[in-house]
Amino acid sequence: MNNSPESKPQVPAAHNVLRILTLLSNTDAPLSAARIQRELGLPRSTTYHLLKELEESGFVVHLDKPSTYGLGLAAYRIAQAYTTQQPLVRMAAKAMGSIAQLAGGSTHLSRLAGSEIVYLDEQRAAHAVSLVTEVGVRLPALRTASGRAMLAHLPDAELRAVFDSSGERLRYRDVQATLAEVRARGWASEYEEVSRGQESVAVAVVDHLGRPAAALAVTFPVGAPEQRKLSLVDALSATSNDIANRFFGKR
Repeated sequence: MNNSPESKPQVPAAHNVLRILTLLSNTDAPLSAARIQRELGLPRSTTYHLLKELEESGFVVHLDKPSTYGLGLAAYRIAQAYTTQQPLVRMAAKAMGSIAQLAGGSTHLSRLAGSEIVYLDEQRAAHAVSLVTEVGVRLPALRTASGRAMLAHLPDAELRAVFDSSGERLRYRDVQATLAEVRARGWASEYEEVSRGQESVAVAVVDHLGRPAAALAVTFPVGAPEQRKLSLVDALSATSNDIANRFFGKR
């Protein structure tokens, strides 16, 4: 290892802060301080001092039982969630394909982008109809099951900002009532609001901050029996929980 003055960072604290954030963004679960110290070769006191500063500024969050550290909301806002996008797609793809076959329709993985959702992946059953929900397509969050599933996990101030910027001709109290129902039952739905003759159910993938990282949805022809819809919700929920468990270390 080259220890010449030219190889040393001119601002060691800033350099080590970036190393911690990079490490946390490249792992699939929150890490203990001891693991961070070991991975980066930092002194114990330096590790805890830097983590404390990062926690107070919102870039890192401290989780109890076990004591670990994960990326905080400030880091998520800067990253715009792009660091999680492709790993989520890979984790969800197989299960999404199975659920699409079960429904005889299409499954979708999406994330919030302001007042819209953007589709990250689509899996389609054989002979399922082609929908507008292809990868990269954006739709109004308030009009989709996926959007509602994620919006239900936002604090009211953020939800209000989404509503105000959406341009939707809806009453805010009606939106709040709809999302309260979504929170109560744990899943969202829409009926022919996106595609004629199709309905959808969706659940959120919630990260270690309790925030919506993504949504999983399945779209199928209208008229499915209620029990079949609930079985699809169960399948989506199991996949969502598995992804949250594996990716964010949630239990």
